[in-house]
Amino acid sequence: MSFLFDVPEYKKIRVILDTDAACEADDPFAIVQALLSPKLIVKGIMAEHFCVQDSMEKSYQEILTILSCMEMNKELALRGQEGPMGEAGSGSGNWREDPALSEGVRFLIQEALREDEKPLFVLCQGAITNVAVAMRACPEIIKRMTVIWIGTHGEAPAKAPFREFNAGNDVAAANFVLTCGGDVWVVPSTVYATITIGIAEIQRRILPCGKIGEHLFWNLVNYNNSEGAGWTKGESWSLGDSPAIALALNPDCGRYKYVPAPYVAEDTSSLSGERPLVKMYLDVDSRYILEDLIAKLELFVDKK
Repeated sequence: MSFLFDVPEYKKIRVILDTDAACEADDPFAIVQALLSPKLIVKGIMAEHFCVQDSMEKSYQEILTILSCMEMNKELALRGQEGPMGEAGSGSGNWREDPALSEGVRFLIQEALREDEKPLFVLCQGAITNVAVAMRACPEIIKRMTVIWIGTHGEAPAKAPFREFNAGNDVAAANFVLTCGGDVWVVPSTVYATITIGIAEIQRRILPCGKIGEHLFWNLVNYNNSEGAGWTKGESWSLGDSPAIALALNPDCGRYKYVPAPYVAEDTSSLSGERPLVKMYLDVDSRYILEDLIAKLELFVDKK
């Protein structure tokens, strides 16, 4: 990376990504931005399920593809839990009985318990199952990390305008993490949907950025043309997972307030109640997020 600036050691942070990377097309952009950011010491990338058969494994393989395209250490990729923490309709209870801890969950626990001056941030871009399982298995880690999550419909009360994908893929895990009492930052649907970029701009500015640029572009185009992308607008995309990375880089790139954690209903509506406070983002700076990603990709290719 041909940066002409340094990030002082005391400003660097440890991060673990938690991502349903193969679900659709925005997770890979966020993963790449994290890997190219000198402030972030990426310790591991956990594969998250997205509630279809073998989805965690598909996410794991997509992480490996990204690392291969970037010629980076494939040992960063970690398999997560194979499915939800809770049974369908369980809300905040009815856990699956004593799930075996995946390598990703074991790694998260180990890293959170490790003594290190650099704080640990867990950047969650999907169902939050891996983090919830780790917290339940080892509650001590709750106070030893910051969790940034792309999920929910925001501050309660909020009726679900659609089924919010990340919370809806494991409602029990969502409510467990939201009410854990730890340092939890939430980027709701009203915010993450605003990170909009045209596919033409991705073609012009990201496609030329080597193997990883080609992968990001064609992965998105292929998904955009698939049957599963009926909800998309046609020639634009929301890189909705990227705020998890941007807020780790600069927590002040958006406005926020502290609110009682919403309770996620089965339809993913946000319900009110007496719960611990979470940091709820009201907006984020999409220009900063997108330009930072593209500049780092261009510099990455320049070095090669």
